[in-house]
Amino acid sequence: MRHAVVIGASVSGLLAAAALSRIAERVTVLDRDQLPGEDVHRRGTAQSRHAHGLLARGLEVMEVLLPGLTAELMDRGAFGGDLQADCRWINEGRRLAPAPGDMPGLLVSRLLLEGQIRRRVSALPGVEVAGDRQVFDLTHSGEWVTGVRLVSGETISAGLVVDASGRGSRTPAWLERLGFAAPEEERVEIDLTYTTRVFRRRADDLAGDPVVIMAATRAVPRAGVALAMEGDRWIVTIGGYGDAPPADYESFVDYAGSLPAPDIHELVSGAEPLDDGCHHRTPASVRRRYERLSRFPRGLAVVGDAVCAFNPIYGQGMSVAAVEALRLGEWARRERPARELFRSIARVVDAPWDIVVGNDLRLPGVRGRRTAKIRMVNAYLERFHRAAEHDAELGRRFLRVANLLDRPTALLRPACLVRVLRGGAGAAGRDDRRVTREPRYPARH
Repeated sequence: MRHAVVIGASVSGLLAAAALSRIAERVTVLDRDQLPGEDVHRRGTAQSRHAHGLLARGLEVMEVLLPGLTAELMDRGAFGGDLQADCRWINEGRRLAPAPGDMPGLLVSRLLLEGQIRRRVSALPGVEVAGDRQVFDLTHSGEWVTGVRLVSGETISAGLVVDASGRGSRTPAWLERLGFAAPEEERVEIDLTYTTRVFRRRADDLAGDPVVIMAATRAVPRAGVALAMEGDRWIVTIGGYGDAPPADYESFVDYAGSLPAPDIHELVSGAEPLDDGCHHRTPASVRRRYERLSRFPRGLAVVGDAVCAFNPIYGQGMSVAAVEALRLGEWARRERPARELFRSIARVVDAPWDIVVGNDLRLPGVRGRRTAKIRMVNAYLERFHRAAEHDAELGRRFLRVANLLDRPTALLRPACLVRVLRGGAGAAGRDDRRVTREPRYPARH
């Protein structure tokens, strides 16, 4: 392939470019924003001001696509840890039993992560990352997409165009204009609003634990995340399904006190605020079913949020995009029909989509189809989390699923079912491995 064009310089688009750079002579990434030289917020990444999770599978794949990325991020202030021993995962108001585990995590702000990925991708041979270049339409010849037309009127030819433009993707409209059907769209109306504030981090905050991830419950449909990040800071995001957390400090702290567990409230109550806070609203989780189309133009692909935009509170987007980039590279190398790519992407999306949709449909205000299977699985998971509060092995298995290393069916295997039914009684051996420690992530002064 001589030339590939990627629409969108988000994490998804940049990782797609990294994968394609191994195949194409040239890769051009186009973004409508002016791309900053420094790690600062820009219009096209509205959620960069909010907490972002990088799951274990996402970190693993990013390291494959951009070897040495983890070390570079740590050199710039990011830091790693054990996802089970060091993180407070709270489901149904209960903390998963902590224990030394085998899943490394990386704490890094979205700004630093995207900035470093952009620097690495821009330095790849044959890759150009260009800002202030907004794509208006596709060019085509018959059923082949041949490139893109910019708002400026300029046309750029390409053997492959990849739409990584996010939730606002125009590919469905472009398909209809070219005489193809738009994909079916699945929506789960969540009406989620969250507010984020940044605080000064102290060495003894949360006894040195750098992460709190707290899921909403049926009784309390509110959730929260607190992540330590570079610069001796906390980024704290709290949100509600059907209500909006306030941004002013006193009200933010009061709202945190209504979450299913006290950890985040205790953190922010005495913390020094470093900003004024900001809001974001996500009305729905949306999945476009490209794999079900019988016809699709050659020379076009779609990845990332343009295919499936998850409820962002679960932190799956970047990690799913990384795996999709791998699949994109494998598909492009074989030059197969688009249907094969979309079927491969659907297999990537299926598990995290089921996790998100199943969990959200527990909540009374979420609108979507509650099947008997979803109700049964959610009832089982409530019991699972009660057992996992005392059973570190169940906690490990849950985290492998949550971090996209195992499929959700792993939680239904016989050995797992027995432990859940016993209520964690068989977990004493692993619980004895818990450690009492000094803070592992002291603030740097």
